[in-house]
Amino acid sequence: MTRYADIPKPIRSGIVVVDPDRGTPQRVIVLQFNPDTLERSVSPQTAGDSGDASGGGAGSGDRNEALRLKGPAQETWKFTAEIDATDQLEIAAPDGIHPQLATLEMLVQPTTAQLRAAMRLAQKGTIEISPIEMPLTLFTWGSKRVMPVRLTELSINESAFDVNLNPIRASLSIGMKILTVSDLPVGHRGADLYLAHLAQKERLAAAARGGSLGSLGFTGTNAVTGRG
Repeated sequence: MTRYADIPKPIRSGIVVVDPDRGTPQRVIVLQFNPDTLERSVSPQTAGDSGDASGGGAGSGDRNEALRLKGPAQETWKFTAEIDATDQLEIAAPDGIHPQLATLEMLVQPTTAQLRAAMRLAQKGTIEISPIEMPLTLFTWGSKRVMPVRLTELSINESAFDVNLNPIRASLSIGMKILTVSDLPVGHRGADLYLAHLAQKERLAAAARGGSLGSLGFTGTNAVTGRG
């Protein structure tokens, strides 16, 4: 008979805000429920459009660049996260889920201190003010998916409230872009983390079972190589 104590607790997905200089976690955001689905899009950075650049084809790209890549593929993730205070009745929530929502919203907002500093520079007549740099953000989905990201979408649907109109239940549509070595400065900690993420993909790909040409209906290699 299986006891509840013998059932392993599921690993939660989440977001880690990291100091890019020291590499120390500044905040850990654990998603209350793991999303049921993940939508991922991977777009290669090709050096040129594929196609025939001369007669007989409609392509307009350089045929010498058809199989070349300019850099890492651009990858985006989308998922829906749920936050529900009624599922955690043992935890006091005088503000409902305001704190959880605010924590996620601050991932795409500069702080008041940063804005005031920029305003002071503007009042002093500074012509060019550098954009405000946010902390390094990592998204984790188990030990095999830890990657630097930038949030590109945060849509919040609040669906229940307490008597003080504090939200107590909400679903969030979250979109993010994986940051690669093409997006980050050379030597940035996020670039190293992306390389570690890519190396993990390489290890997983190497562990996949290879197929055979026979499964595809070929009896030899000539039909694939174009010889014979």
